[in-house]
Amino acid sequence: MFNIFKSKNNIVLKSPFEGKVINLDDVPDKVFSERMVGDGIAIKPDSNFLLAPIAGEVIQLFSTNHALGLRTEKGLEVLLHLGIDSVELGGKGFEALVKEKENIKQGDRLIKIDWELIEKEIVSTICPIIITNMEIVKNIEILNEKYVKGGEDLLSINI
Repeated sequence: MFNIFKSKNNIVLKSPFEGKVINLDDVPDKVFSERMVGDGIAIKPDSNFLLAPIAGEVIQLFSTNHALGLRTEKGLEVLLHLGIDSVELGGKGFEALVKEKENIKQGDRLIKIDWELIEKEIVSTICPIIITNMEIVKNIEILNEKYVKGGEDLLSINI
């Protein structure tokens, strides 16, 4: 197992939140649970800042600030989606702290979320973390299946 961590084609995604780890199968949205946009994991967050799980570039920031896409220098693309059906809020409760095309470091604060404001208005606060370009992924290993703190190892991805 330690050889995977030494591989130069291995990327470790850190947890973007403190919270309970949720299998994608248990996300209440078929787009994510049926892996229509990619594979990954989800978190039911207990913290109000979305942290960068990887170093890279912000390649997409949705106008409603409910989701963003990141790309590592090795080409791995990650979608961070804040809650289920949160697009319906039109941006209410989300404050972007970064812009598209901005380079970010692992651990940087990306979006501030007011969960108390929005949790009663959306289906769920569960946040999917999705690898969207699975065609370059050889293997994904879940490193923590229970509860994580922001910045702890979450997924190991071999490309």
